[in-house]
Amino acid sequence: MSEKRTWLVVGLGNPGKAYSKTRHNAGFLVVDELADFVGVAVSREKFDAQYGRGAIKGVAVILAKPMAYMNRSGPPVQRIASYFRISYGNILVIHDDIDLDFGRIKIKQKGGHGGHKGIRSIMDALGGNEFPRIRLGIGRPDTGRGVTDHVLGGFSRDEAEAMDRIIKTAREAVETVVCSGIREGMNRFNVR
Repeated sequence: MSEKRTWLVVGLGNPGKAYSKTRHNAGFLVVDELADFVGVAVSREKFDAQYGRGAIKGVAVILAKPMAYMNRSGPPVQRIASYFRISYGNILVIHDDIDLDFGRIKIKQKGGHGGHKGIRSIMDALGGNEFPRIRLGIGRPDTGRGVTDHVLGGFSRDEAEAMDRIIKTAREAVETVVCSGIREGMNRFNVR
């Protein structure tokens, strides 16, 4: 069996209790679910991030949550990748996306930032866009409500009830990408 390279799985969000259950912290929620599922303690603090090391079905992973706030996620990701010698193609970033309907999951091999400041920060820090992502749809705000209030706001009752299922599906998407590859993940999860 060929040895697979280590993956850095990064969930984006904001640190602190005030942000813990907001739409913008969807990436943190998925990393927490994944960490519990595979038994990795995301408790080490270095690089302005919390991280832990372990494996998913025999594939080495580092699970990380940058603690520099969403808009400054790039430097912690770059420092972790550099320290552990992770190639940029093996950095899987999980983040919220207002351009996808609530609950939809879409895997991208690479691409632009689409206005997402956390992704923009990572692209700036890495000097490119050659990293895969899992986008979690949070939908657009209702008319009259600003984007900032929407992404930093809590889930509605209906959304909160659906989040357990969505987070588990996103965890499965991470497992598929890490263990079976991006194409397999896209084929399986990029459905309407």
